[in-house]
Amino acid sequence: MTKPAIITPSAQDRNAALALTPVSRETADRLDAYVALLLKWQATTNLVAPSTLPHLWSRHIADSLQLLNLFPSAKKWIDLGSGGGFPGIVLACALADEPDAMVNLVERNSKKAAFLREALRVTGGRGTVHPTDIGDYVDSFDSPLDCVTARALAPLETLLGFAEPLIKNGAKAVFLKGQDVEHELTEATKYWTIDPQLHPSRTGQGWLVEIGSIERRSALSATGRARA
Repeated sequence: MTKPAIITPSAQDRNAALALTPVSRETADRLDAYVALLLKWQATTNLVAPSTLPHLWSRHIADSLQLLNLFPSAKKWIDLGSGGGFPGIVLACALADEPDAMVNLVERNSKKAAFLREALRVTGGRGTVHPTDIGDYVDSFDSPLDCVTARALAPLETLLGFAEPLIKNGAKAVFLKGQDVEHELTEATKYWTIDPQLHPSRTGQGWLVEIGSIERRSALSATGRARA
């Protein structure tokens, strides 16, 4: 049985995405290399939902790039559960010419971590891959950090459990969320006292939830487990 052909994004989708979130020619070239690699690996490793491939640039690339529009001076990032590289690889490509930039991509799935390493090599993106558990990584992280982010990873209440020590050390959290963001915020505030700022997505796919301070409402973590 032959495998179905991988659908490729259109040039129109690419142009529309880069018009929405403009980048330098060098960054666009890096993103082209990333997309080509992703499509190659997608044939054997599920990196993105196949239904989104025709609009990969607008659904995934532009959605990730808008983080830098929101935080243009941020250079040190952590991407939790990087998966296929959104937003982490996209950020690493956009920050490749910044000598003091670093995007930390945390992904414990070995196949996806291997893809992320290859994506950084092919694009020259400024990042590093950490193939480990998110909680263990965050607990041991002690370097300067501007922002922590995650996309399509977990409910907001769980993400806050991971990000709490980073936010308390001065980082901003910005999580890409869908149209059900109000429900996620309602659930999250059962566990956390936060000051969320909602920014509408430029791509029309949802919201960016920015959080600059956090306090725990109880001794239990957002996942219901006691943290040491």
